Amino acid sequence: MRHVISILMENEAGALSRVAGLFSARGYNIEALTVAPTEDPSLSRMTLVTRGDEAIIEQITKQLNKLIDVVKLLDLTGGPHIEREMMLIKVKAERSHRDEIIRLTDIFRGKVLDVTETSFVIELTGKSAKLDAFIRAIHEDLVLEVVRTGPSGIGRGTKGLTL
Repeated sequence: MRHVISILMENEAGALSRVAGLFSARGYNIEALTVAPTEDPSLSRMTLVTRGDEAIIEQITKQLNKLIDVVKLLDLTGGPHIEREMMLIKVKAERSHRDEIIRLTDIFRGKVLDVTETSFVIELTGKSAKLDAFIRAIHEDLVLEVVRTGPSGIGRGTKGLTL
């Protein structure tokens, strides 16, 4: 099962490396990873996506909690939460396809960020499934490049990752 784990950790050199090393040493895969400083400059928030049964996820969370850099963690999958991912996609935009690409971008509530004579760069934000659907909707021969952030997540309501 897919799990989204949110981690509050010390904003120090090597902290990300220790988390990645923990996964590597135990043969676990990281599907997506995002890290950014929080409102407190001494802390960073990491959102990590991985897969495993309950026993594996329990082992991962126990091992993460042992790392000195980890202040607190929360498996968002266990409760109501919001996930969003951002994608930049560069597509061929020859005159015959421009209107179709713009209509599709509007349908998916995307934004055209850059226009050249031969291409568009489009920004889309949403659940991973929405971004996947956009890629499927664009003819594969038109896709030049895709960059995705991986999901970021936050718990709904009063439940959250705070000190």
